[in-house]
Amino acid sequence: MIGVQPPTPPQKGPHVPENRTPDSRTEVTAGGIARLAGVGRAAVSNWRRRHADFPSAVGGTDTSPTFALHEVEEWLRTQGKLTLVPLRERVWQQVEQDPAGAAAALRQVGAVLLLIREQPGSWAELTGATDHAPADRLPRALAEVLRDRLGEGHPVPVPTAEELPARLPLLRSGAELAGELGPRSAYEFLLGRHLESGPRQYTLTPAEPAELMAELAGGGCAAGAGRTVLDPACGFGGLLVAAEATAAVSGLVATATVSGQEATAAVCGQEATAAVCGQEADPDLAALTALRLALRTDGPVRVRVGDSLRADAFPGLGADAVLCHPPFNERNWGHDELAYDARWEYGFPPRTESELAWVQHALARAREGGTVVLLMPPAAASRRSGRRIRADLLRRGALRAVIALPAGAAPPYGIPLHLWVLRRPGAGVPQPQQLLLVDTGELPTAQEKLPWQTVRTTVLEAWRAFDRHGALPERPGISRTLPLIDLLDDDVDLAPARHLPPSPVGGGAGGLDEIRARLTDTLQRTVELAPLGGERGAPAHWPLTSVGELARAGALLMRAGGAGAVPAGGVPGGAPVPAVLTEHDVVAGNPPSGVLPEGDEEEPVLTRLGDVVVPVLGRGAVARIVDPMTAGAAVGRNVYLLRPDPEALDPWFLAGFLRGTANNRQASSFTTSSTRLDVRRLQLPRLPLAEQRRYGERFRTLAAFEEALRLAGTLGGQLVQGLYDGLTDGSVRPS
Repeated sequence: MIGVQPPTPPQKGPHVPENRTPDSRTEVTAGGIARLAGVGRAAVSNWRRRHADFPSAVGGTDTSPTFALHEVEEWLRTQGKLTLVPLRERVWQQVEQDPAGAAAALRQVGAVLLLIREQPGSWAELTGATDHAPADRLPRALAEVLRDRLGEGHPVPVPTAEELPARLPLLRSGAELAGELGPRSAYEFLLGRHLESGPRQYTLTPAEPAELMAELAGGGCAAGAGRTVLDPACGFGGLLVAAEATAAVSGLVATATVSGQEATAAVCGQEATAAVCGQEADPDLAALTALRLALRTDGPVRVRVGDSLRADAFPGLGADAVLCHPPFNERNWGHDELAYDARWEYGFPPRTESELAWVQHALARAREGGTVVLLMPPAAASRRSGRRIRADLLRRGALRAVIALPAGAAPPYGIPLHLWVLRRPGAGVPQPQQLLLVDTGELPTAQEKLPWQTVRTTVLEAWRAFDRHGALPERPGISRTLPLIDLLDDDVDLAPARHLPPSPVGGGAGGLDEIRARLTDTLQRTVELAPLGGERGAPAHWPLTSVGELARAGALLMRAGGAGAVPAGGVPGGAPVPAVLTEHDVVAGNPPSGVLPEGDEEEPVLTRLGDVVVPVLGRGAVARIVDPMTAGAAVGRNVYLLRPDPEALDPWFLAGFLRGTANNRQASSFTTSSTRLDVRRLQLPRLPLAEQRRYGERFRTLAAFEEALRLAGTLGGQLVQGLYDGLTDGSVRPS
């Protein structure tokens, strides 16, 4: 969308195709009603309070009631709040309200989608016959296609002939959704909704770190047939999906497995053209992951259920690459019963070092020369209880790199997690003498949040250069290689931040001269821009109007930020995705630093030159004019966009009066912990346009002076810190 358009009023129309009637047994939550109508949950709460004819709850709890879907649709259509119920929403409501639970419903729908993908003619033949034919023949067809793709002993249950009649409406709806979206996209949509409905139940590996891990592991895969990838704690298969996506570029192809007792030679042996083996303790996750991968790949998929440490499904596997995001801080990982396990080549892990047990398990399942990448808590690099195992990993050349990610890259989001890159030592291979250390948390950036592409590029460039040459030129504060002997002390502390010299402020001693010159010029400019006090006068008593009144009169357009999302696969056609102008960006005067979230495609509110943006959460008197640096950005949450009509309002006049302290006080509301600005209540004097422009020009000069002061403060801080650093490390001598 270019700019901001007024919302389009709802139009009446049929709510479902005539050949499909809603299942009267399907129930929907308030959140589901909000999705159907395209509104927020607060709007649904308001409808329930204000409309006596709103459908009554038919189930759920007092805090989370459910409503009959067909009654809700009828009410929304009568009120003109619903045009067409998307098929995907109808199918999701059936999945969510399944008596056996959403996971059970997804398993059955996923099996049908796999049948449609593999044997589209079979599904059409079965469902085109009498109602009894599917119940008699569909279980056999599903069992056959699941066995072909997932192998014997797969974790996906097949409905019996007795269970199938109750499932047929859901399965037919799923097949219809596959006709609209395709089997893979239909399943990914339903699985995504399942994850959104219970986000606290699962610890997911975000797509960006997962893709980085797959790219780091790609170098460990030799050319030729029989390549394998293992994830011993695969969850919903995020790492295996990333490996499959990376395969299109690097030649690494994926298949999955989750624990069982099946012989591994037939699953992931040399005869397999491409296999990824994984293991997961939760039966539901194992089944959903198996179906997800089978719908994404053409190769064999083997998913089994079990605890990798206690019941290893692949005791003889030699994978080319192992990817793992293990559970953190587990005490009950099998310490007592696994004391004499053959996998502990580098030392028996203490009870408090479950992560080092996963490291050794991953190494034990890699072939000689195979690459292992694990997402680890930072404490695992420095806890004294694990120092002996870390030392042996270094001495034997298994641990090759420790990479610190920025905080917020993956859960738990409050700490900077590490990536450990290991390679299983092989006979006749020279033992490495260096360890690569990378810290991406301190990469220089002018943005509030470090762009992930910068993190990815920094990590991959360092790893690939180190992997080729065994050493790397030092980048202070970012990366270096360190001789192993320097790390083998009493602590064996492998945290990158402890071994990387700090980045020189301003580029070192020479750069400080440049900063000082820029600071001198900027201070001179602040003197030139310093405003005069102006003529004194009595307080004015202008007639006032409010922003809300101006919006109703058409003198300005007011829009709240926060809308906008991009599809998981990117914008169709490869169109660029706008950056997000966050609340922090507005206050700090920075360029847009945020990113649009993934989700159903939704057009954001975009800025134009001359717009005024105002943060609303306790930031004081702030209003910013959109300049070329911020034009075209999406407006973030807790930011309002005001677009004045240039024939009625001068933008600098508008922004200047919005910054008045008294104006902000009268328009703010207070809670025990925060202040919120009601933009509609902000006031402006009613002045002729020519007089507005006189004030606007003065406000413009004040903004230029303020920007010069901000720059001077930044440069002054860099100069002071750079001199402190230079004097303390010897690069600057006292004169």
